[in-house]
Amino acid sequence: MRTLVLEEFGRMALADRPIPDVANGDVLIRVAFTGICGSDIHGYTGHNGRRAVGQVMGHESSGTIEGFGPGDQPHGLTIGDAVTFNPVVLPVEDRVEFADREQHSPRKSVIGVDPTRNASFADYIVVPAVNVLRLADGMPVEHGALVEPTAVALHAIRRAGVIGHERVLVIGGGPIGQSVVLVLRALGVPEVYVSEISPGRRSLIEGMGVPVIDPSAGDLVEALGRHGGPVDVTIDAVGSSRSLADALACTVLGGTVCLVGMGEPQVRLDAFQISTAERTLVGSFTYSARDFADAAELVADNPVTAASLISRVIEPESADEAFMNLANGDEIPGKVLVAFAQSAEYAK
Repeated sequence: MRTLVLEEFGRMALADRPIPDVANGDVLIRVAFTGICGSDIHGYTGHNGRRAVGQVMGHESSGTIEGFGPGDQPHGLTIGDAVTFNPVVLPVEDRVEFADREQHSPRKSVIGVDPTRNASFADYIVVPAVNVLRLADGMPVEHGALVEPTAVALHAIRRAGVIGHERVLVIGGGPIGQSVVLVLRALGVPEVYVSEISPGRRSLIEGMGVPVIDPSAGDLVEALGRHGGPVDVTIDAVGSSRSLADALACTVLGGTVCLVGMGEPQVRLDAFQISTAERTLVGSFTYSARDFADAAELVADNPVTAASLISRVIEPESADEAFMNLANGDEIPGKVLVAFAQSAEYAK
């Protein structure tokens, strides 16, 4: 099967590897689409130390079920089903203790991060059956690759305590910020604003019906003042010293900032913006299995918005060039999908 291997930092290459064996309790998925995540770009460059040379990455995926482990027929799954999968894998003995908070298991592994497992920049992947989620009937298979980033967004929104009536600012209009907007709009949050420097991304988000502020055009706090002033909740989908400072300054006294972006491994912050202003700063990383399933429903229920988040679909042969361009700041507004499906209808 074809795989995209991180041969060295800054270079991805196609390589032929055997189709993996399927053990009891596992599902063999024929990969159709895998999205390029910001963390994959950091892995490609070696920026964050969370990927290894020789690894097959990929965790935002969809495809069809090709087979099961010997004698298996998992409940609710059938050969040929269109599916996605939750990349957060727990050992069997942790599944009860960490139910609904699977991301907190100290023994979890994450498909696409774990270097010992071939992940989904490949024609096939093997995933535990409990991690496989059937897509809703009629849902475009490519939209299944958007479920994982939407789960990240939904979990961050829940971590921030958003229940539907708050005014919310999203800092960063990349794919995670866009997924946050999708979820906020689906939840009926009445006032959502986005801060984004890229013109292309601003245009994409404006197409979702959300006001966008260009932070390079002036002070973000002053700009937000023209939209009613500080917000109740800010989601920082960038994760830098600058973005976190803006997030705290743009949030009301006693409000909440959720840090979900991972732009910098270390940030500086003004502690008084938290202590004396009694703001709450919470972190968000992945998601629970419940978040993931709920995110799949949100994507299925919003097909027009989901489609607008996919900017480019490429063949595996073009993946290294796409990774290089993204790492160098290519202005692609939305998600780039690598298509392993053999169908010209997905070309975009």
